[in-house]
Amino acid sequence: MRLRFLTVLGFLLATPFLHAQQTHVDEVSIDTRATFHQQTTDGVYDSHFQGDYFNLHIKGQLADNLTFRVRQRLNKKIDELNPFNATDFLWLKWQATPRWSFTAGKQAILIGGYEIDSPPIDVYYYGAFSSRLYQYYAFGATATYSPAPGHHISLEFCPSPISPGTQDAYSYNLYWNGEIGIWRTTWSYNYVEDELHRKMNWIALGNKFSFGNLVVDVDYINRAAFGQPRFLFSDWTIISKAILTLGKWNLCTKVGYERNDAENVAPDGISYDLVLPAGNDYLYGGAGVEYFPLGNENLRLHAVYFRDNHDRVNNFDVGITWRFNIYKR
Repeated sequence: MRLRFLTVLGFLLATPFLHAQQTHVDEVSIDTRATFHQQTTDGVYDSHFQGDYFNLHIKGQLADNLTFRVRQRLNKKIDELNPFNATDFLWLKWQATPRWSFTAGKQAILIGGYEIDSPPIDVYYYGAFSSRLYQYYAFGATATYSPAPGHHISLEFCPSPISPGTQDAYSYNLYWNGEIGIWRTTWSYNYVEDELHRKMNWIALGNKFSFGNLVVDVDYINRAAFGQPRFLFSDWTIISKAILTLGKWNLCTKVGYERNDAENVAPDGISYDLVLPAGNDYLYGGAGVEYFPLGNENLRLHAVYFRDNHDRVNNFDVGITWRFNIYKR
């Protein structure tokens, strides 16, 4: 009896420890990017050094089938009205079954297109639509169904990316991330409210094609309100990016064109689209080179030139990106 009692007591004492073993941190890492930025505006030259990003990443497991992720921007100002302004990711993901998962917390707003989907530290310049969103990340909830390997269909409810995060305006996002041979997708339909509580429909079709050492992205985004004269090809964005890898070198180029027809104005005289107002177009593009001295992503040097027809500014950036693991399980 005493031996049985001691066995049961030992098991009870060990149980919290056994459960604690399920909780662990898989990775703690840092990445950062700094740039020597140069530009000419109407022939006037200006230059300065700047720090672009300084991110802390934490990934791990809270319990069986329950994982978490944190990405904190250490160089971004924390807004008093939005204390999580500098936090990109702060979410828990429950893998309920092999096919179903549920995510809650601060996460990416699921908008299709590889320009928006890419980590900001890897993007040297954005188009008008991407750069003018109020937010890319927001507290929300997502349910994801994986019907086959490489395919994930998500339904997300979160604050609207085109409304201040403290406002009661929301976004309802249906998202497909897929992989078919050389073709990968990040497609979405987004039903979003703007800061005036009007409704917009977005269809975002991001496509990535891999041809050996050459990777090509083609994004198309169609934006429309129900009152617009034409639903398709009236307020839209198209972006193409190509990266050719030659050993430790990447040769890169990206061109985008965005247009909103002048007729897309509501009866009150306000543009249906507040991100790219009616009657505007935006052409931008550039090219650059990346070099990876260590042969991996831990250290990257870049030189990039880009310009646009809106601000008519010529930009030339030379910079460095480096990453390291503080801890990896």
